[in-house]
Amino acid sequence: MPEKLKVLVLDDEPIVGKRLKPALSKIGCEVEVFEEPKSALTRIEEKEFDIVVTDIRMDEIDGMEVLDYVAKRWPRTKVVMITGYAMMALAREAMEKGAFDFIAKPFKPDDLRRVIAKAAKALGRPIDFDTDSK
Repeated sequence: MPEKLKVLVLDDEPIVGKRLKPALSKIGCEVEVFEEPKSALTRIEEKEFDIVVTDIRMDEIDGMEVLDYVAKRWPRTKVVMITGYAMMALAREAMEKGAFDFIAKPFKPDDLRRVIAKAAKALGRPIDFDTDSK
């Protein structure tokens, strides 16, 4: 059996992690959830994740800083940005800085699963995600 895709989810809203962890575990991902950016960065220092999903807007450390850190520490890790604001300029800036993709809140778990499947394929580790399932 192939190794599970390692995913870190960082969002300062607890409900986001609570909803995304089971949604991503369901498609075979090993998921770690963080609400505190500092804790997430400490974990990213210790462990290489395949995919990091981070909110753009957080207190203290924002998603752009997380993106920069991940890009320097683990260049092959795909970073997916979550934005709760209609901030397309910021999302574009994130893409220019190396983010793999972004997703706007509110979104359905399937929307994120689709992006995760796309990132997994880009890593050469495709996961079985039936995009027709609801």
